[in-house]
Amino acid sequence: MTNIVSHHIDRFQGESRVPGDKSVSHRALMFGALSVGETRITGLLEGDDVLATVLAMRRLGAEVTRLDDGTWQVFGCGIGGLAAPDDVIDMGNSGTGVRLLMGVIAGQPVTAVLTGDASLRARPMERIMTPLREMGVAFAAAEGGRLPLSMTGPADLMPIDYPSPVASAQIKSAVLLAGLAAPGETTVIEAIATRDHTERLLRHFGAEVRTATEAAGAQRITVVGQPELTGCAVRVPADISSAAFPLVAALIASEGELRLPAVGTNPLRAGLLETLTEMGADITRANATVAAGEPIADLMVRASKLRGVTVPAGRAASMIDEYPILAMAAAVAEGTTHMAGLAELRVKESDRLALIVTGLKACNVDVEETEDSLTVHGTGAPPAGGATIASHHDHRIAMSFLVLGTVTAAPIRVTSAETISTSFPGFQDLMNGLGADMRIEDDDKQDQGDSA
Repeated sequence: MTNIVSHHIDRFQGESRVPGDKSVSHRALMFGALSVGETRITGLLEGDDVLATVLAMRRLGAEVTRLDDGTWQVFGCGIGGLAAPDDVIDMGNSGTGVRLLMGVIAGQPVTAVLTGDASLRARPMERIMTPLREMGVAFAAAEGGRLPLSMTGPADLMPIDYPSPVASAQIKSAVLLAGLAAPGETTVIEAIATRDHTERLLRHFGAEVRTATEAAGAQRITVVGQPELTGCAVRVPADISSAAFPLVAALIASEGELRLPAVGTNPLRAGLLETLTEMGADITRANATVAAGEPIADLMVRASKLRGVTVPAGRAASMIDEYPILAMAAAVAEGTTHMAGLAELRVKESDRLALIVTGLKACNVDVEETEDSLTVHGTGAPPAGGATIASHHDHRIAMSFLVLGTVTAAPIRVTSAETISTSFPGFQDLMNGLGADMRIEDDDKQDQGDSA
């Protein structure tokens, strides 16, 4: 177990590229495996979650190779052409990876067994199995519709129209990926638009994907089945969810300026930028462009005096992974920040909402929660800190409290921080290179702390 202690600093500044976008990285590998010909991916996130997808694609018959220059090369098998895996596919801690993979395997007339670590085995999979069963996929799962599970794709997959019961890009993507192998058109209806990486990247690979807005803003996303996807070049943008950690560290520092190049600025992922700007954050964009269908830009950030705001529930889908780090910014802001529509946080790698509340209270922050909301009462000054935060192996909880520790009067100690590598390999080095003071605790102190 790795424990990290974050100490107070005054200045946070510099320039650094955060790792590639995890959502786009998963999809680039999978779509390359479903394509004909060669796909070359630059900027791929090489964290544990994405490397689990690399192994899964190899197990399903695709050729996936890391070249000497850091580019990843995929030779795919085409729609419906993947092979039956010769062993269980272990997706580690990757919820996005396993749920998208279920959609990929649904379109193959093969049987596969999927599992993951203890955290992933506790997360709900029934939300993915329900629409895939409608398409003809057979499942046998652990109690409660959880991993490990066995699934068998039918010889003739059925297209469906599926109204998604929750705002989830994972549900949408799994159904659309399965729909690639079905004749005709497969449609997902969303009451609230979720991140559209799947739609953008499928178009980049040659699929026909249509999006239409219905009454009250509902979205109909349709994929035309049985295309021939063509291998292509994919430039993965820097991950906005990872950029959020140094970005907030720069905002709450006493002084400093930060530049984060080539960050993905997809409007359906940019809710955090919108919210922080409303809070008074000095964030500007430069060098805007588009790569593989995804908008990207350099982000320039300056230390700012933040104020509390109300974050509407309708924004949750565009920033669901960023609420832990937003809560840290709210703890330093002046006034009350209220965040609604957070029920989905309770079924992430952990009950993130509960861990945010417990951790902030331990740092002497006035905070309240309901089943789906969080209210943080900031004083306009950094909280006391001095707490030990049990991350429960949740990478975003760990990184968020380490960021808070850069401004608290007393250090913040985070336990089980090794899972940070699932999404942000090199996090500690990158943050320290910009001015943070995050130290791995020595073995003697870890032993003492773990036994207390």
